[in-house]
Amino acid sequence: MRFPHHTKIFRGQLDAAPFIGTLFLLVLFLLMASGLVFTPGVPVHLPEGVDLPGTDRPSAVVAVDEGGNFYFENQLCDEARLKERLRAAVARSPQPLILVVQADKNARMEVMVRLELLAQELGIRELWQAMRPADAPKPARP
Repeated sequence: MRFPHHTKIFRGQLDAAPFIGTLFLLVLFLLMASGLVFTPGVPVHLPEGVDLPGTDRPSAVVAVDEGGNFYFENQLCDEARLKERLRAAVARSPQPLILVVQADKNARMEVMVRLELLAQELGIRELWQAMRPADAPKPARP
């Protein structure tokens, strides 16, 4: 079978519209992946730790931001509301509850002490400080 040989090499000018469209898409993707996009939530910078334990027992998580605000179940709570919601969590739990505190590393100590006293008042005997794992050490070069 013979194929026609009448194809010619393109020698005209390139159209700029497809390149500009691709450039705009690339800029859009870069903006969406960058820090310019709003990230919902409250930034909590946890301290780092090594060989961190975990638990399989029921736990309640309270986050404390840099300003001393409490967050329980991803909602801002004042101290009275936090006490009420923790009391309900303790009542629902079949086993003793562990309070996991995700405190910002710049949170004041008096806020942490108030939270600990509140937990003791509600019958929570274990309070764990949440930490993020430390960066893995880089292997030494030979």
